[in-house]
Amino acid sequence: MVLITGASGEMGHALIEALAKEGTPVLAADVRQLPHGLAEQCVAVLTGAEGDVTSPAFVERAAQFPIGQIFHLAAVLSTAAERDPVRAHRVNVDGTLAVLSLAQQRGEQVRHPVQVMFPSTIAVYGFGSLEEKQRISAVREDQALHPHTLYGIAKLHCERLGEYYTNHYMQLAGEARWVDFRALRFPGLISAETLPSGGTSDYAPEMLHAAAQGITYHCFVRPSTRIPFMAMPDGIKALRMLANAPAEHLSQRVYNIGAFAPTAEEIAAIVRRYFPDAVIEYDVDERRQAIVDSWCADVDDSAARRDWGWQPEYDFERAFAEYLVPAVTRRYRQITPVQQ
Repeated sequence: MVLITGASGEMGHALIEALAKEGTPVLAADVRQLPHGLAEQCVAVLTGAEGDVTSPAFVERAAQFPIGQIFHLAAVLSTAAERDPVRAHRVNVDGTLAVLSLAQQRGEQVRHPVQVMFPSTIAVYGFGSLEEKQRISAVREDQALHPHTLYGIAKLHCERLGEYYTNHYMQLAGEARWVDFRALRFPGLISAETLPSGGTSDYAPEMLHAAAQGITYHCFVRPSTRIPFMAMPDGIKALRMLANAPAEHLSQRVYNIGAFAPTAEEIAAIVRRYFPDAVIEYDVDERRQAIVDSWCADVDDSAARRDWGWQPEYDFERAFAEYLVPAVTRRYRQITPVQQ
């Protein structure tokens, strides 16, 4: 059985649907109720206190299920974390510690490692200036690990916690390993199926969703802002590829993955290409701009490509043409995009 925490979020929706299509039994956990159609695809759903990774009720209830793999998606995202750092630390750090403890207990019980898949983020990177950011065009996993936000600090800390649980409990058990922790540092994820939910990279999907509704969009970063992005289907693909990779092929526990890295104005231009009447204005939020400026312009994902064959399906053009624009248009059914 697969446990998915934070199951009602953007990635949780897509992951549940992908696993359900294969007949994989899913235990979904979230403080919020799952949409009816999504909940029906799960064997069981934990909500309220039982779905809250910070609650003792979560571990107590989840431990009653035959969990063999965990996708730990529950998190307070970057902008929301800056607004409420105490809650963000409780969810992002204490919640992750609870999930790792659950995995260790379950692994020890069945005498087999329980895999914990952890979505980390490019927010773990931190540059002191735009000049420094521009000098390292594609950052490696071991570079610039000086996050400026609580979100990035917490994710970096949790990467280390996962490595600790994997290595520490292997040492205690001799040659056995009860936790198999694997993490991906995701770029900004763009989903057509769910609405943006508080990420600092959300200016990209917000532009598209606004254009499809005929709403003026006020972009909170400068036109020249550049960070890496990825279409949500590739995010799900990467999680599952790393989850399925043989342990002996992995040279590290944490991997970068990339797809495309446009500027904000390049995103605006492709949105206008499909929605010529789109109105996109720039109203820079200096606090959020500073956060994005501290992140990398792109990532070096050569380790993922070498170790487990990572290759995105969607480049910048294809992501919009074949996934984002058609799906967002179906969602709103108000404005017909220009055919390219």
